[in-house]
Amino acid sequence: MADKSGSSRPAKNADSIPEIATRAASGGLGAPAGLQALVLNGHHKGSSKVVGGRLTIGKAADNDLVLSDDTVSRHHCEILRAPDGLHVRDLGSTNGTRIDGTRVREAMVQPGSVLKVGEVEISFRPTLQRMEVLPSEQTSFGPALGQSLAMRTIFGILERIAPTDATVLLEGETGTGKDVLARAVWSGSSRASKPFLVVDCGAVTYSLIESELFGHERGAFTGAVSTRQGAFELADGGTVFLDEIGELPLDVQPKLLRVLETREFRRVGGNRTQQTNVRVIAATKRDLQREVAAGKFREDLYFRLAVVPVTVPPLRARREDIPHLVTHMLKGAGGGALSVSSETMQALAAHDWPGNVRELRNVLERAVYMAQAMGTTEVNMVTLPTAAPQTETAFHFEPERSYRETRAKYDGEFERRYVKWLLSRHSGNISAAAREAKMDRKHLHDMAKKHGLRGNDHDD
Repeated sequence: MADKSGSSRPAKNADSIPEIATRAASGGLGAPAGLQALVLNGHHKGSSKVVGGRLTIGKAADNDLVLSDDTVSRHHCEILRAPDGLHVRDLGSTNGTRIDGTRVREAMVQPGSVLKVGEVEISFRPTLQRMEVLPSEQTSFGPALGQSLAMRTIFGILERIAPTDATVLLEGETGTGKDVLARAVWSGSSRASKPFLVVDCGAVTYSLIESELFGHERGAFTGAVSTRQGAFELADGGTVFLDEIGELPLDVQPKLLRVLETREFRRVGGNRTQQTNVRVIAATKRDLQREVAAGKFREDLYFRLAVVPVTVPPLRARREDIPHLVTHMLKGAGGGALSVSSETMQALAAHDWPGNVRELRNVLERAVYMAQAMGTTEVNMVTLPTAAPQTETAFHFEPERSYRETRAKYDGEFERRYVKWLLSRHSGNISAAAREAKMDRKHLHDMAKKHGLRGNDHDD
């Protein structure tokens, strides 16, 4: 038996498979690239080494994976990567080499198996090679504009993904342009000549969302006076854009998952299974991973949708794009001849834009109308309508009123303002507003009616 000096250590095998080079990248898709040796215990716990053609393990400094443990020999063992898998060979160590508890001189080691070198445990796990996606050289993707690195990185991903049939999940705050990007993906795909259907999961009432997606047969429910085709049937061969997918009711989510996995569906009230060939693009303002953790969104559906997840940054995170957007939007609003003062541009760039690009567009359109009405040739802060600063509600206490009466007065004012704000966020849709507020739809309807606020829920 060889001593710890490793006199029996063989020369490197010229026929060994060369080491696979991996390159880190941002925003790529994972793909198996090789194996890594991960130390599970001891002083070097957590350290790892990619297994190339040959990996030597031992205490001596000239090993590929150095383990300074008293139970490890200077040159303990070697791992050889061959076409049929990984081979481990003991190099005459004192304390032996074991695979899943069995001492070996030479054997195959499978990914996931535990190799024991002396008393140090090592696991072999697949590594991931990340495909590098460089930022696009273009400052636009379809009608979406962006000179910033953040947007050009998104453009770089979508340029490559658009021609495929991959499912895309667009996440980001409201008004960031997720719908514009979705249409640009469709336009850049081989399905561009086929339908592009939008289903707003937050605007469709709870009782009709399933019919909106899959259609229904005549008499399937009250009001179903005729057969109706759903989005997955109408868009066959094309693309379905599921906007605000985070608002989809939990009991409808398994049915959508089934369609995504099997490409089959049934109309509501129907027995015949139909095939569909659509590409799905989804968008949401919610953090779906957080929704999954809270039990409000199915994990399996999330993973099925997030094949290519893209987070669209808010406008405040890419302020360098604002001057270019302003110029473009002014032209689109008929104000191409208007100039923008440097003070106005600085003010626009400094604003946080909670409504993002949509809010910027609305402000600029109003500015154009105001400038035209006033006969000016410059857009400045005088012609830009600004929101009035929010102030705290003033409390006027009256000595003749009791505590209970006074509180009821201001509770009612709070209730009115909250319901008005909530309904405005969902264009008056009571079902969608109730889901966001986590309250009973009927209760919200009664509150709105009490304060003279109108909703447009068809379930009422």
